[in-house]
Amino acid sequence: MAIAHSIQSIGFLTAFSESVLAYPIVLSIHLACIALFGGMILATDLRLLGLTFKSLTITEMVTSLRPWKRVGGTIMIAMGLLLAASEAEKYAPNPFFWAKMIILGLIGVHAVIFRPIVYSKTEELDRSPVIPTKAKIAAILSLSLWTAMFVMGRLIAYWD
Repeated sequence: MAIAHSIQSIGFLTAFSESVLAYPIVLSIHLACIALFGGMILATDLRLLGLTFKSLTITEMVTSLRPWKRVGGTIMIAMGLLLAASEAEKYAPNPFFWAKMIILGLIGVHAVIFRPIVYSKTEELDRSPVIPTKAKIAAILSLSLWTAMFVMGRLIAYWD
């Protein structure tokens, strides 16, 4: 808790958390990016499962959304870090916060494993007569992990 107190006591973080406008604006941006980013993840994963957007190739789907995912993800994470750091004492004992951080780490592991064998080889997936199992596994894991992370993020507010 001493570390959490030190973090949130940094001048600009204290001012930020006490601001009438800054905190709610950043929170709103964070939530909007979650919605945008989550929608793009959902669309990509549903395409990898062959359930939607069948008129688009997997390559078209992945490459067209990739830059927007990067921007949305970067903003979402930056805003989340700012929110968490400004109320570090509140989040430090929260089990839902730590579950969310663990899931975020698992999402990183997912990316390390599946980016080179699925997301960076979309032309190969497009040439396949059926969507390969590895792509479907990547999509199912992605949907599961991101859903779990969004749920844990929401539950953070309800822990006392």
